[in-house]
Amino acid sequence: MQFIQELKNSLLSEKQVKAYVLRLDLIHPTIGGNKYFKLKYNLEQAKAEGKKTILSFGGAFSNHIAALAAAGHEFGFNTIGVIRGDELSDESNPTLRLAKQNGMQFHFVERETYRKRDDVDYNESLKQKIGDFYLVPEGGSNALAVRGCSEIINHIPIDFDTIMCACGTGGTISGIALSINESQKAIGIPVLKGAEFLVKEILQFQSDYNKTQSKLHKSLAPQLIYDYHFGGYANTNSELLQFMEVFENEYSIPLDKIYTSKLMFAFFDLLKKDFFRPNSSLVLVHTGGLQGN
Repeated sequence: MQFIQELKNSLLSEKQVKAYVLRLDLIHPTIGGNKYFKLKYNLEQAKAEGKKTILSFGGAFSNHIAALAAAGHEFGFNTIGVIRGDELSDESNPTLRLAKQNGMQFHFVERETYRKRDDVDYNESLKQKIGDFYLVPEGGSNALAVRGCSEIINHIPIDFDTIMCACGTGGTISGIALSINESQKAIGIPVLKGAEFLVKEILQFQSDYNKTQSKLHKSLAPQLIYDYHFGGYANTNSELLQFMEVFENEYSIPLDKIYTSKLMFAFFDLLKKDFFRPNSSLVLVHTGGLQGN
């Protein structure tokens, strides 16, 4: 099955640019989007280590948390989500409700505690309380996730010059950037405000991945364009919501408010500004996350 869908309109014709959406939202019925690739080898590793429980971290609208819960339900793991915001509950929004339906248990923590998510001592204290678990980092981003995301390119059956992806923690674009050839370009659209730190994170993910490989892949930071966060993670405005509605009506491709809507808005805005050279071909990665709507 192919997951590629071409976009066509008068602006694309005028600018002589071809654009295709890689519909990763269709790749799996419950573990959709980029999370399928991020979790693939983490699940294999958890099984190899004999772990029964997987724990991870996320915010209230985390696509990763929803996907991890679905993966645990499908493959027989207990799942635990440490969620930022002690004012929340498992009924706070559709993402958390869906994760609960798939059997995830929650630990809602205040923001100060959540900042310790990468602290070894904190995670050891969680094991003392909860019992042993396999740890997947926030957003699912680690060397195994980069390995999985480097396989996204295998689902693109066309030649392309540029590939664009929305960015949260940077794991997906890390793998994509490692997988393309030197004549191709990767562009990330951060959905966080103040996301300049992502360049360092991406290079670290790629370095960690390379340490696991016999064949060294050249680390390549994608171009990041920081102008399309719409005020920050999970923030929207009327302009973005109106764009979503028009886009979905025109192409029958559903978008989510946090990631893919900002990616598509960025693409068309950059297209209007002649950012892409004529006769170029682009792939826009639809990373799923539709349950957040």
